[in-house]
Amino acid sequence: AAPAPVADPRALARSMAARARLLRDGVERVFAREGGEGPLHDMLTAYRDVLIASLSPAEFADLQAQTAAYGLFAARCLHDPQAGPFSRRSAVFAETTPFLRDLFGRVAGPGVDPRIAWIVDDLALLLERADMAAVLEDFGRRTRREDPVVHFYEDFLAAYDPALREARGVYYTPEPVVSYVVASVDRLLRERFGLADGLADISEGGPGAGPRVLILDPAAGTGTFLREAVASIRRTVAAKGLGGAWPDYVRDHLLPRLSGFELLMAPYAVCHLKLALEIGGGARFALPDDRRLGVYLTNALEEAHAETPGPLFAREIAREAAGADAVKRERPVMAVIGNPPYSGHSANKGAWIAGLLRGRDGGEATGSYFHVDGAPLGERNPKWLNDDYVKFIRFAQWRIERTGEGVVGFVTNHSYLDNPTFRGMRRSLMESFDEIYVLDLHGNAKKRERAPDGGADENVFDIQQGVAIGLFVKRAGSDGGPARVLHADLWGARDAGRGGGKYGWLAANDVGTTEWAELAPRAPLYLFAPRDEALRAEYEAGWSLPDVFPVNSVGIVTTHDQFAISWTDEEAAAKVERLLSTGSEAEARAIWRLCAQDQWRYDRAKRDLADGSWRRRIEPILYRPFDRRVTVFDGAVAVNRRVRVMRHMMAGANLGLISCRQQSRSGIEWSLCGVSRSIVESCAISSGTREINYLFPLYIYPAQDGGGIGGARAPNIGSDFVEAAEAALDAGFSPGDPGGSAAMFGPEDVFHYIYAVLHSPEYRRRYAGFLKSDFPRIPLAGDRALFAQLAGLGRELAALHLMDAEGPEPPAFPTAGSNRVDKVRYVPPDGGAPGRVWINADQFFAGVAPETWAFVIGGYRPVEKWLLDRRRRRLSYDDIAQYRRICAALAETPRVMARIDAAIAAAGGWPLA
Repeated sequence: AAPAPVADPRALARSMAARARLLRDGVERVFAREGGEGPLHDMLTAYRDVLIASLSPAEFADLQAQTAAYGLFAARCLHDPQAGPFSRRSAVFAETTPFLRDLFGRVAGPGVDPRIAWIVDDLALLLERADMAAVLEDFGRRTRREDPVVHFYEDFLAAYDPALREARGVYYTPEPVVSYVVASVDRLLRERFGLADGLADISEGGPGAGPRVLILDPAAGTGTFLREAVASIRRTVAAKGLGGAWPDYVRDHLLPRLSGFELLMAPYAVCHLKLALEIGGGARFALPDDRRLGVYLTNALEEAHAETPGPLFAREIAREAAGADAVKRERPVMAVIGNPPYSGHSANKGAWIAGLLRGRDGGEATGSYFHVDGAPLGERNPKWLNDDYVKFIRFAQWRIERTGEGVVGFVTNHSYLDNPTFRGMRRSLMESFDEIYVLDLHGNAKKRERAPDGGADENVFDIQQGVAIGLFVKRAGSDGGPARVLHADLWGARDAGRGGGKYGWLAANDVGTTEWAELAPRAPLYLFAPRDEALRAEYEAGWSLPDVFPVNSVGIVTTHDQFAISWTDEEAAAKVERLLSTGSEAEARAIWRLCAQDQWRYDRAKRDLADGSWRRRIEPILYRPFDRRVTVFDGAVAVNRRVRVMRHMMAGANLGLISCRQQSRSGIEWSLCGVSRSIVESCAISSGTREINYLFPLYIYPAQDGGGIGGARAPNIGSDFVEAAEAALDAGFSPGDPGGSAAMFGPEDVFHYIYAVLHSPEYRRRYAGFLKSDFPRIPLAGDRALFAQLAGLGRELAALHLMDAEGPEPPAFPTAGSNRVDKVRYVPPDGGAPGRVWINADQFFAGVAPETWAFVIGGYRPVEKWLLDRRRRRLSYDDIAQYRRICAALAETPRVMARIDAAIAAAGGWPLA
């Protein structure tokens, strides 16, 4: 039966996606039946040989299906009803390159394989019967986008394959963002390089050098940035009174200068369509003889491929690749623009770009993001440097360096501005460019960003990750000194209507009308975000936690907490025994959400656990604030155990300081500090993926014969810190002294002094901007009495948080009942009634103050979190007693924190000296 007419864009996207998936499966089946030879195998071989070396048969089928589905959609949007019914045979696509014409004919036109033609015909019939005017009108109204034909692709891809959309970072760029970037690049070309016509400039680079202003979008997508560049150029030509000469300008001066790369076929095809329409002023555009549009199906991050002989299609795709390679390697691109994909788990893992990030371009040395000031970063987990957007910035930097001058205008993830992992990247950019402009658009839902006035701050994209516009300028013959770095913020609503909000401001401004503040990025972090310079030297004079406690690591990541984390020793043992009793991996995965990564394998885990030695490795673990649970400290259970550090917490009595390297969330006071006597999980005090917890043991135990650990412990305190503390305090350090002596100070004095400093409210406020970007730095008090007083207060706090001491006001649990945690809610004090924490309809804890309920450690409110993690569980007598002690400890904590500030104020206040 014929499909019913569709007028809703989301319904059409879903219907198209269903047929595209059917087509993808059909291509895979036909491919398999060819038995190693046939048209589809020839096409895949051609792609692999000269275009995308890592392309799998499944990815090939996906590209074919996307191209057919969205190519037909684009053709349907332009179909003239007077030409008769729409079908795959009547579909006319933009003829901007012979390769695309041939490709479209093979995957969705007359040349499609007969075995899958019926699917393509069904898709064409769906589009024929769709009310395209209603679809585009509704889509444009719903999204408020100027270009629904292009932006509909995101809806299609989200319905077709959300994982692919995520992997490739496919999100359309709002027109105001594109406008700001392109207008800024145009202005910078005029003002920094003396090019009077900016992007439209047609001057030559020198005798035989060709045009000077070559433009490239290395992740062109559906052509949004290139389309705006064409529109900007056309406006400049018209403003000079040469609008009538546009066709000649296109032939002689636009097509030779405009280039783009795109990896996915569907957006590649639509990019050609949209650019053809923009160049033609909304009408079909016929390319001049022997000319093509310079948008190539290629991966900008792949190494160049050589042209190879072969069948007709192979020769055509080889010419496509050769054209792309010429732009990548040979043509002196001067303007690089775009919105490269953001994907922390990058799908682009080629050796060339990996080498470029690390300072290797083939056999040549070049700038490295994994080094800073000539030394390796030393990051234990530098995964964020492998994000796709970082690789595209490195590609653009490399391309402009090869040209010797130019401008990069990108909108990207904004994490590189202040995350310590990116300090080598920031330093490298400063060495390559002369000017760097960073407009932070914020909108980071993960950080819970708020505008400075406390109002909402919205993302310009429909994503959680905050973004920034980066403009990088390199002038020919510059002295190579570090770049000037200028910064601005844009906060608030995304779209406030009538030219308001972020969209309105971006549409009306560019780099020249933005109010910039100049930064002074310095070692070791080279931040591209403002910090209070008056306090910088004061703060940086303190000691970073890794310098105080040299042996440290991130917390344990089990990779499957449901299996590896238990409430009791007995439950932990029962889980392992149940795993051993399973007959297949599928059976085990039906019980628990088990690790899906290579470092854990079902068969290997069963083999390693079979001897029963794991029973000796059942250990307590601090899982969340005040929440000690149990794990089996075995690689077959808790996968990433951080043995080098965690072994010291199991070898004997110890204390461990917990903190984080950065604060990913904004708008809240820093509170990333905790203490433990046991091993800790990576989110013990914070829930953010970028606020992973580090553990700093106070003592280390020597290795013993036979591979064990134990014996006499030694303080894990750096010798340089000890020397500095002895000089500042005019006192000796006694490694075996538990602390509290007047004439000497011991390891626990140091530990508790640091714990007190990190809990000082004034310390947290004073250094808030610095605490976001790296490990806390600890100032050394020059007053021995103040040091001893703070160490004593830190000892009180640690005892409260370790449950070694009780706060004075535990809440009551007055009513008998089921003790089951059903629904957790807080009722503030009202009249004479105290604040109550209800766990079900009948039972509550009475006497919990609002401040205690709201008290935050890291990313959690412990009084709430502890109960929420026990929903649908019955609280035992010991559980109830534990919860009362948690509430009492957190009620007392602010009072001790206030005493810390009072002690510092009485000794002269900040800075400590």
